[in-house]
Amino acid sequence: MESETMHKLGGRRLSSIDQICSSGSKECNCVLFDLCFQVVAEFTDGSRYNLPAEFLRVFSPSVDSKIRSIGGEKVIYGRRHVGIMSAEPVGNYGVRLLFDDLHKTGIYTWDYFYHLGSNKFTLMRSYINMLRKHGLSRDPPAKK
Repeated sequence: MESETMHKLGGRRLSSIDQICSSGSKECNCVLFDLCFQVVAEFTDGSRYNLPAEFLRVFSPSVDSKIRSIGGEKVIYGRRHVGIMSAEPVGNYGVRLLFDDLHKTGIYTWDYFYHLGSNKFTLMRSYINMLRKHGLSRDPPAKK
């Protein structure tokens, strides 16, 4: 069952894809999209994860999302202010996000949302440490 509805979170109206679905080991019952800033994924086991747009963009499951290779490491940087322009369901197993930097090829499965949510702090800490190691920033490069 799939429907698009509106929800409120912290006084903001959010669009959502309400979808009871099974994908692998996790069942997702609702994914809310604050189409500028975050995805909120709720799972039937009671887990709820707020996933910022920057985090989702950096950890995109798409192969082409890796825009720079430094010493063999794939590095995405300068995405602190990236936003989510739209989200569309893909079958019963996930969602394709369109970011305002026009990246749109990654399909986020419910299992992947769950993985990102349950490992958010570890993943983000590793990402920030990798940026520091290479002298890069989360902030976009200054315009000339």
